Amino acid sequence: MDSKINYQLELDKLIKSIPAGETPTLLLHSCCAPCSSYTLEYLTQYFSITIFYYNPNISPEEEFRKRVAEQKRLISQLPVKNPVSFIEGEYKPQDFYAAVKGLENIPEGGERCFACYRQRLEKTAYLAKKLGFDYFTTTLSISPYKNAAKLNEIAAELSGICGVKNLPCDLKKRGGYKRSIELSAVYSLYRQDYCGCVFSKREREEHERLKQQREDRS
Repeated sequence: MDSKINYQLELDKLIKSIPAGETPTLLLHSCCAPCSSYTLEYLTQYFSITIFYYNPNISPEEEFRKRVAEQKRLISQLPVKNPVSFIEGEYKPQDFYAAVKGLENIPEGGERCFACYRQRLEKTAYLAKKLGFDYFTTTLSISPYKNAAKLNEIAAELSGICGVKNLPCDLKKRGGYKRSIELSAVYSLYRQDYCGCVFSKREREEHERLKQQREDRS
């Protein structure tokens, strides 16, 4: 995992290499509407995008359905240069639990998250190959809590296996994350306070509990 690579610069080079008048197709894995907001605003200038909403890690199912609805609403309202399509992946939380078996107690941001990255990127890469997309990538790198180097490393590996090009991204660069917050406010998007899985929710709740205890003692 090379954290020294500037994936934004890699993306800049790729975009500049697109022949004039061409609009490559991109299968974009999305974790939620807020993270896809700036991503769509930015990348639809250069690509014809289909959102692939595949997130078996999200718990409970009510949360999953809420995020799907917000994703669809954003697509219908966000002004973009090229139209955006939508594919909803199957909700099979048992697949997520199988992927992270034995990693349940690893802190947020560690190997459990990397296994989750791989599961979602793998599904995206194979679907991109099946449907004939030019590129695939994910919105996940827009979050300051996600490891962009690891995401790009996994995507590059899967690109070699599947035979479809990955789009190098570190979407938090150049104010991407800040812009996603601004767009979330403009469109009144639901912004959750945990990644999505039961483990991140548990960690978040424990953090809040300890914070409240400290405040009560002060």
